[in-house]
Amino acid sequence: MSAMQSFSIFSKAIANNRLSQYIIMKGTHFTVIAFTLLAFACSLASAFDPSPLQDFCAAIKDIKNGVFVNGKFCEDPKLAVAEDFFFSGLNKPGNTSNLVGSNVTTVNVDQIPGLNTLGISLVRIDYAPYGLNPPRTHPRGTEILVVIKGTLYVGFVTSNPDNRLFTKILNPGDVFVFPIGLIHFQFNIGKTEAVAFAGLSSQNAGVITIANAVFGSNPPINPDVLTKAFQLDKNVVNISSPGSGRINHSFKNRIKTPEI
Repeated sequence: MSAMQSFSIFSKAIANNRLSQYIIMKGTHFTVIAFTLLAFACSLASAFDPSPLQDFCAAIKDIKNGVFVNGKFCEDPKLAVAEDFFFSGLNKPGNTSNLVGSNVTTVNVDQIPGLNTLGISLVRIDYAPYGLNPPRTHPRGTEILVVIKGTLYVGFVTSNPDNRLFTKILNPGDVFVFPIGLIHFQFNIGKTEAVAFAGLSSQNAGVITIANAVFGSNPPINPDVLTKAFQLDKNVVNISSPGSGRINHSFKNRIKTPEI
């Protein structure tokens, strides 16, 4: 093989190698661009698709039939007045004369229009002696609770499969957090009335009381479903009704109850 032929072969090899490198570099470049666009699209979805403020929002083509979209319509800021951001009455005790012995006074966007889009609300909870704020969940908000009066046994349960129970006995000044969406409860274990205030991370956090939803749905859930799900006798399921759960006062003997 002549020197000229060897040089020609060597030149072609270099050219092919550079072409391969160019293809690899271009492919990498396109891959980076693709991932960048995907990340940008995801960031847009995160920024412009907030969590819902109602249970569902079916899309419609004719906006004349619309009611609200993820909240409430806003008034002209120039027309806003101080009363749009004001509520009075949380100093008044709620009526606890009911089967569970508790009452929740809600202050959300329905009571204070100015809360719309601000992502926060407030409640006052009153408890009769041994009153219960029964197991419930807030599908759209985390709750932070502070005890003002009395002693509460509180807790929440984590999601499947662990279903861990976190509990604490709270006295005046104590604070406890119930993470968004988790089943939680508060039980007054004292012999006197109790009062607590709670903030929620939504203008309308929603509430699902477990017993009411499961045993008091409209129309009712088929008893066969509840019988199998809760491993109960069908007769027990058939006589169950919303809020009919009776507080077992012997419960207070199974936990250490502080003197009040």
